[in-house]
Amino acid sequence: MLKYIFGFLKKKEDNLTFWEHINQLRIYLIRSALAIIGFAVVAFFFKDFIFNTVILLPSDTKFITYKALCKLGALINVEGLCFHPFSLNLINIEMGGQFRYHLLISFIAGIIISFPFIIWQLWLFIKPALKEQELKSARGAVAYISGLFLTGILFGYYFIAPLTINFLATYELSSNIKNQITIGSYISTISVLTLAMGLVFELPVFVYFLTKIRILTSSFLKKYRKHAIVIIFIAAGFITPSTDMFSQIIVAIPLLVLFEFSIFISKRVENKREPI
Repeated sequence: MLKYIFGFLKKKEDNLTFWEHINQLRIYLIRSALAIIGFAVVAFFFKDFIFNTVILLPSDTKFITYKALCKLGALINVEGLCFHPFSLNLINIEMGGQFRYHLLISFIAGIIISFPFIIWQLWLFIKPALKEQELKSARGAVAYISGLFLTGILFGYYFIAPLTINFLATYELSSNIKNQITIGSYISTISVLTLAMGLVFELPVFVYFLTKIRILTSSFLKKYRKHAIVIIFIAAGFITPSTDMFSQIIVAIPLLVLFEFSIFISKRVENKREPI
């Protein structure tokens, strides 16, 4: 790994001095930060749309995911896919809490919207250090990475977040205990789950990089495939509120496909690798 990093810096510094290299990195970071701030400011002024149409919608039983799963359950005769109506009344217990979470959500929206631009800036930074063959292999990398991240965000928002919210909002130890969920708890749950899935969907990218620097191999991934499948289904079991296997499979399938695609990526990198 160190050999790869030092080799990367050496190739970068063939044309730039060390401080010029640092200054160039600073420029790309400033551009990325300005993009995040700019989109965050825009998102700040769309408060009603972001909160009422995006953030709060998964807590409504009319959400498209609930209706689609219920229709699917009726079609294949699986009652567990049809969710019972639930009510989620959010409260705020902090002075200035709503304003603070308004800023937080605007910032998160800024990161998500500007993500392709951030990846493009990262690509501009590392591109000069790549060989011609590596440039050909990495063609379209910005689109792939951005596409995977945004796909993960959508999967987290439309599947993971609503199923988790439904389960946690309706779970009770006793009928005498009433849930009073704070806006902070709700926003933390939906934002963490959504962003986490965006990062999880970058698994093929991480596998590509780790295979490239000879830390990971396709044989290692194949060896522990069964372990990964078990972990994925356990995670899907916690996410889905129903006890039937079908709802767990709906959540697990995209993650399994992602893992298998990562093995394919790792194997492809190994096949194209130059002999030492």
